[in-house]
Amino acid sequence: MKNILLPTDFSKNAWNAIFMAVKLYVDMECNFYVLNTYEPKKENIAGFKSSTRAGVVYQSLSEASEKQLMEVLNYLEKNHKNPKHHFEKLSSAGELVETIQELVPKYDIDTVVLGTKGATGAKAVFMGSNAVKVLKRIKNCALVVVPEWYDFQKLEAVVFPTEYAHFFPKNVLRPLLKLMAQWNSKIKIFHVAQTFGLSEFQKANKEILKKRFEGHPTSFHKVAIKTTVAAAIRQFAEEEKPDMIVMTNYSHDFFDKLTQEPVVKNVTFRTEVPLMVFPDFSG
Repeated sequence: MKNILLPTDFSKNAWNAIFMAVKLYVDMECNFYVLNTYEPKKENIAGFKSSTRAGVVYQSLSEASEKQLMEVLNYLEKNHKNPKHHFEKLSSAGELVETIQELVPKYDIDTVVLGTKGATGAKAVFMGSNAVKVLKRIKNCALVVVPEWYDFQKLEAVVFPTEYAHFFPKNVLRPLLKLMAQWNSKIKIFHVAQTFGLSEFQKANKEILKKRFEGHPTSFHKVAIKTTVAAAIRQFAEEEKPDMIVMTNYSHDFFDKLTQEPVVKNVTFRTEVPLMVFPDFSG
């Protein structure tokens, strides 16, 4: 049974991420936790003249959050009913990333699926800078980031940029392998670098990847860095038209050392297809 967290601010983009999640995991037994965080914690709020007034405001926000979450669950039960899927609502007065950090171990979350942009104006921006905060601070589960207008239909092809600098234990790739088995996906592994000579360690890691994806249609490619790593990844994705980009979020990634650019952040904001980011196991 997979446990999947679905943060929402009830924007169209948040709905889009939810729709992708229920379609992506259509054939898997899943518990979906739909989360709404509606305000920073009370101790972070200034300007209330009395605790009574603050309490009234928070009660109102809490009730509105619960009401909208119930509407989301009712819609999903009516329009996306699946005997393999169970939905539960979570409403929290707190900052989004801190709340996710608390909920991942509490509900044994495997994956967080969220959008790259959300409601603006009177509300704080739901995604954008928050997407980067989630990518940087949520290190113990997989993340799927869904572009605002992406219409997910199938997982036919996945692209996987790598420099072969990391050994991938079986458990790291297991979520991806299960999805690929479900969708009969093909994977395109591409080496993005300035030069393509491989050390013995890199060669060994490439062989491990071949073994990990054994049984799945796998191809290997090379992409030279012309400007930035993120640009090379996006260009390859535009040419190959995959249904998902898969990356790792190592805190001391070779990509960052090589180019001094926050690759995961850049790809998140500029990619036109969903991005799956593996947890950070670099210690």
